[in-house]
This record gives sequence, C-alpha cells and structure tokens, in this order.
Amino acid sequence: MNDTYHIPVLLKESTDALKINPKGIYVDLTFGGGGHTVEILKQLTTGKLIAFDQDADAEKNIDKVKRQISKADNLIFFRSNFKFLSNFIKYAGYKKVDGILADLGVSSHQINNEKRGFSYRLGGVPDMRMNTDAKLSSIDILNSFDEERLFIIFKEYGELNSAGKLASAILKFRETQRINNIEQLNQIINQTIKSGKEFKILSKVYQALRIETNNELDALKIMLNQTKSILNKNGRLVVISYHSLEDRIVKNFIKYNNFEGKLITDIYGNPEKEFVEINKKVLIPSDEEILLNNRARSAKLRIAEKL
Repeated sequence: MNDTYHIPVLLKESTDALKINPKGIYVDLTFGGGGHTVEILKQLTTGKLIAFDQDADAEKNIDKVKRQISKADNLIFFRSNFKFLSNFIKYAGYKKVDGILADLGVSSHQINNEKRGFSYRLGGVPDMRMNTDAKLSSIDILNSFDEERLFIIFKEYGELNSAGKLASAILKFRETQRINNIEQLNQIINQTIKSGKEFKILSKVYQALRIETNNELDALKIMLNQTKSILNKNGRLVVISYHSLEDRIVKNFIKYNNFEGKLITDIYGNPEKEFVEINKKVLIPSDEEILLNNRARSAKLRIAEKL
C-alpha cells in the first residue's frame, strides 16, 4: 500500500525472501501502512497472513488494505506488540507458520506526526510511544529518571560519547523547570555538542529515548526467541533493521543462536544452530529506492531459514 502513511522498504526483496507458498501461513509483525501485508496477500490463495501492530493509527489501515485487495478473508490482524507473537499465533488457531517478516523501522506517519514526537525536526512533545496507550512516554523519562539512568540510556542506546554531559545538562535544566517540549530538549542537547554535529547527535539522542520508551531491544529479543518454536522446518525469518544495535541482535541470533555472538557447540564440537543464513552479506536498498525514499538509506535486510 504505497501512500502517504508509509512507503514499504525493500518490498520485493523482503517478500521474495519469504519464498511464499500460496497455501502457507505467514506473519507480518509490523503492519504499519500495510505495504508488505498487501504484497504477501497477493501471493496467497488459501493461505493466511497474520499481521501485528501495537499502534492504533496502524490499525486504522486495515479497512484500506481490505478495500485494496480482494483477499480480506486471508488476513488476521492483532493490535499487539510482537513480543506476544507466540500467544496470538495459538489464539489464531495455529501451531506453526511458514514465514515471519519484521520491518523494525518507525513509519513515516509516526515520524511526520507532530503529536507523536518522534522527530527532532518538528515541534510538539517528545512522546515517542509506539503504543499510545502505554503509560511511560519519553517526556516522562526525561523528567523523572535520575542522572545515572539517563547516562546509561544515551550511552547504550544512542552510543553517545557525550552521554554523561547530556545527562548532567538535563538534570541541571530540571532544577528550575520541567522539560515540556521538543524545542527545550533540542536546546539542552545543542549545549553539549560541537558545532557541525547537531543532526547526527540529535538523531542518536532521539533514537535512544525511543528505544527506552518502547523497550524495543528487549521486545526484539523476546520475539526472535519465539520464532525458533513457531517456524516450520525450512520456514523463513526475514528482518529489516535500521541501526547497528538492532542489526547486531538479529545477526547474532541467526548466526549463533544467541544475542552475545558466542559460538556454542555440542559435545561433538558442532555449532548449536536453529537457523541457516540465506544471505551472509546484508541486502540494502538500491540507489533508486533511496532516491525515492530517503528513509530507506539505513535499512539492512537479513534472511534466515529454520533448520
């Protein structure tokens, strides 16, 4: 579904990677605007597609997808975080599936919506909740977390060398007033960085806050671990990531069957593996795709097959 809500990234590459059986059961863990969902549905006959998204705005696109394609009965949607994958697959009446696709990026709709607060370029409040019903927002984190915890967030999730300086600046600002909006947050950040690096540092800070707000990396690990029992033999796991923290987790999981990147062997010295890498070198968008959709520029696609 190619509209203003979101342009799907690596659409052909990711759906081709699923090796779709028209009678198979597939999962789109990040429904968003429905772009990947529609492409999968086009290839199904009696098969089913189970789609997930925790964002209420994404759920509104279900009717658009059903109007666009005549296979509405093939689609099952759950408004949920994908870390509950296993529970909802069972609830839908299935024990195993033939393919799982996850596009881990923030949708264009979320980024462009000032009320959601994902972008440092827009005004508003830095909310950043993927699930708008969740209790904790980024603004809550900024105004309530202590200096040490803020330092850890910016260091681990933003990989910022200036994490300590930024955490200290936030606490100093809070001595006299509450952080209420993106403009104030950007002013605090800009006080701690050298000229010429503003955009890069701002991106890292907002990434760190978004990851913490949505517990993204833990949710990713929980979901990936569930794919081992849910995927049929020779089933495909297809993941599109957008920054090194995500990609490292996915790579280690596929290659080593753990998130630390440690080679673990059985008593005979054979690696304990659940998946085989289909593409040892990540697939990235073409120059033409990046020209049409600049937000695709950091995307990396990894494909694995269940042993």
